[in-house]
Amino acid sequence: MKTFRMRPAVSDAGWAGVLAVALTTLILGVPEGPDTAVEIAAALACAAAQAASILLMRRWPEPAMGLAIVAGIGIEALAPQVGWLGLAAAPLISFARIRPPRVSLCALGVMLALTPWTFVSGGWTDLILAVFASLLGWAWGELARVRCIRREQERRRIVSDERARLARELHDVVAHNVSLMVVQAGAAADVFDSRPDRARAALDTIQEAGRSALGELRTMLQTLRPDGVEPRAPQPGLDQLDALAASLGAAGLAVAVNSAGDARAVPADVSLSAYRIVQESLTNTLRHARATRAEVDLRWTDAALHLQITDDGAAAAVRAPHAHGAGAGLVGMRERARLVGGSLDAGPLPAGGFRVSARLPLGASA
Repeated sequence: MKTFRMRPAVSDAGWAGVLAVALTTLILGVPEGPDTAVEIAAALACAAAQAASILLMRRWPEPAMGLAIVAGIGIEALAPQVGWLGLAAAPLISFARIRPPRVSLCALGVMLALTPWTFVSGGWTDLILAVFASLLGWAWGELARVRCIRREQERRRIVSDERARLARELHDVVAHNVSLMVVQAGAAADVFDSRPDRARAALDTIQEAGRSALGELRTMLQTLRPDGVEPRAPQPGLDQLDALAASLGAAGLAVAVNSAGDARAVPADVSLSAYRIVQESLTNTLRHARATRAEVDLRWTDAALHLQITDDGAAAAVRAPHAHGAGAGLVGMRERARLVGGSLDAGPLPAGGFRVSARLPLGASA
C-alpha cells in the first residue's frame, strides 16, 4: 500500500489559509471589532501579512518571524478582541521547527517581552493566555524539529548500514569471480602451447565467471533503481552450492558438498549468508592456500544450520594472517553470521589446512 505525504509547500499553504480565515473571521465577526473602513482594511492587511509569514518562513525564517510579530502588534492595536498579537503563536511553531533553540528562543523572548501590553489592556487572564500560547507554540515547534532530526539520523543510519551490506555483497561477487578468472588465466597461459584443449577449457571458465559476475552486479544495481524494478534473477542461496563447487572444480580446487540431517526451510537471508560464507571461504582457499581439495559440510538441526568448510591447504604458519582475521573476507563472514543471529569461528588445523565453522539459526529471521 503506497503512502502519500503532503509536500512542505502544500502544508505551509494550508496552515497559512487556516490562519488567514481564522483572523478574518475574528476581525469581522466580533462586534467589538474595528469601527471604520480604514481600520478594518488595515486590520485585514495585518492578518494577511501574519498568514503570509508562514509561506515565507522556510526561505526567510528570521524576516518572516519579524513580520509575524509586527503584524500581530498591528492586529492587537486595531482589533484587541482577536487576542494578544493576533495568532502569532502559529508562525512561532513554524519558526521553531526550522531554527535551533538559540535562535527560536530569541523570538520567544521578544513575544514574552510584549506581554505586559496585554496586562494593561486586558488583565491577568489575557496575560496568562498570552504567555501560555507563546510557550506552547515554541514547545510544539521545537518538538517537531527534534523529531525531524531523529528521523534524519535514522535515515542516515539505514543508508550507512545498506552501504555496508552492499560493500560486502560487491566484495563477495567481485573477489570470488575475479580470483577464479585470475587463476584460470594463469593456468591457460601455462598450457597454452602444450595443451591447447586445457587452455581452451580455462578460457571457457573465465568467460563463465565473467558472465556470472556481470549478472550478479546487474541484479544488485537493479535493486537500487528508484523506480523499484525487481531484479531479474534471485539472490544466490544454498541451492546453488553445487554450481559453486563445480566452478571451483574447473579452477583446480576439488570441492565436495556434504549434508547431514533433515534439510529444513531456510529464511532467504540465512540462505544468502550461508552461500556467501561458503563462497568467501572457498575463494580464500583458492587464492591463498595452495589447496587441492576442500569440503563443505552442512549439518541440520531443529534450531540451526551448521556450516563447516575445510581444506588441505598451506600450514598454519603460512595462513597466520588469515587465521587472525587480518583480511576483510573473514571480517565480512563474521558480520554475515552475526546479522542473522549466528556466529562464526575460523582458524588453522593442527595437521595443516584451514577450517571455517558457522552456526546460523533457522528461526532468527523467520
